[in-house]
Amino acid sequence: MLAADADPDAVAEVTRVAAQLPPQLSRDIADVVVSSVVLHFARDNAAFDAMLRESWRVLRNGGLFFARLASTSGMEGRVTPLGGRRHRLPDGTERYLVDEPVLMQYGRRLGGILLELLKTTVVQDQRCMTTWVMRKGA
Repeated sequence: MLAADADPDAVAEVTRVAAQLPPQLSRDIADVVVSSVVLHFARDNAAFDAMLRESWRVLRNGGLFFARLASTSGMEGRVTPLGGRRHRLPDGTERYLVDEPVLMQYGRRLGGILLELLKTTVVQDQRCMTTWVMRKGA
């Protein structure tokens, strides 16, 4: 197991909880998966794909997937591309950013049913956060 966080107590707590879990989570165990402010920390396309597919794998058919992640939507001219989908944001941080076509394409590939239109919030002209909500098809 690998854990990283600026707070050593957070790492210790996650390590403690993880030690009590089975080595691999089964398929279809979650009614809801909430991925809030997680996916944009992917280092590249492969990592984003793996993070998303694993979240989807544990979701039961008919289950709800809720993600809130940074995107280029609404900030297209304010972010600096660094290669792949990595960008530098106006606040100086680097993130893996998606856009509407990418999310819609993933939704189709996963067999997700979009439950509401994508919504993006501009956060004080520093970044944009997109909300993506799907149901896993039966």
